[in-house]
Amino acid sequence: MSGERILVVEDDPDILELLRFNLEEEGYRVETAMRALDGLDKLRTRPPGLLILDLMLPDLSGIEVCKRLRAAEATSRVPVLMLTAKGEEIDRVVGFEVGADDYVTKPFSVRELLLRVKALLRRAEPGTATTGPLHVGALVLDPEAHRAQVDGKELPLTATEFKLLRYFLDHPTRLLTRDQLLEKVWGYAGDIESRTVDAHVRRLRAKLGDYGDLVETVHGAGYRYNLSKYGEP
Repeated sequence: MSGERILVVEDDPDILELLRFNLEEEGYRVETAMRALDGLDKLRTRPPGLLILDLMLPDLSGIEVCKRLRAAEATSRVPVLMLTAKGEEIDRVVGFEVGADDYVTKPFSVRELLLRVKALLRRAEPGTATTGPLHVGALVLDPEAHRAQVDGKELPLTATEFKLLRYFLDHPTRLLTRDQLLEKVWGYAGDIESRTVDAHVRRLRAKLGDYGDLVETVHGAGYRYNLSKYGEP
């Protein structure tokens, strides 16, 4: 969404300027930092609508920044697009495990990055539907308040995790393929790795605790809501 504020934390001045220029051309308000600690200060002072975060920074790694961001209530739901020069799968997986919402490997297409930025910001917007809370045992998901609770304790879900959980609960009898989830939850047309979905489902299950098996793996096909155990919301 145009006009949204984006924080870019990147230590390469050329890439930083490239991102700043193109994001501002799209109508975004851009703040920058070249060091992780400076970025964390700006995050705490005024959380942005989106964080674009380099994995390799001179003082702290992007992984550590992401961990601290997710651990703080004020910044726990800020969408994170991680940048890295590394292309190995293990780096992508680690980034997703600590709370990154998406991942772009350098060198990257500016057009692709802008499309991902738009998708992340759109995903983080509050829903316009007036759907009431969904109840699954002691699990309560409230779309209007954008909250999920188990036994009255709020779950620290990111915007992506919340939308993913809601999509499962809204489609209790359907097999959902990775491509379907990428399209409906991420806003992509199957152009990124299926590991994106797998890592987010794994993290969502961990946060759900005793309700982690609510999302059932259908090997070789995708995922579905475990209707037989929990019933319809």
